[in-house]
Amino acid sequence: MAKLYITEYGATITPSAPDLVAEPVIVDQTPVTYSTSTQSAAFSNLTTIVRLHTDSICSVAFGTNPTATTSNRRMAANQTEYFVVPQGLSYKVAAITNT
Repeated sequence: MAKLYITEYGATITPSAPDLVAEPVIVDQTPVTYSTSTQSAAFSNLTTIVRLHTDSICSVAFGTNPTATTSNRRMAANQTEYFVVPQGLSYKVAAITNT
C-alpha cells in the first residue's frame, strides 16, 4: 500500500527558504495509507509548514475536509515537498493514487 509521510513544523530558519525548517518537529503523523482519497489527521494549531514524503505517485489536496483527485497537484514516487499551511485552521491533507 502507498504511504504519505507527514511532518509538521512551526517555523522556518528564513522566510525565503521554507525547506530550512526549525527542529524539533511539532508532530510526526502516523503515515497515511491511501489508494482512494484518504485524509490525514488535522494539523496542530501550532503548525505552519508541513513536509510531505510519498513512497509512490500520488496527488494531494489541502483543506479542512479535503478530497484528493487525480487532477490535484501530483507528487512523484519518493518525492519530498514542503508546504506552508494556515495556522490554527485544522487543515488536513488528502492523498490519492495517481499515475
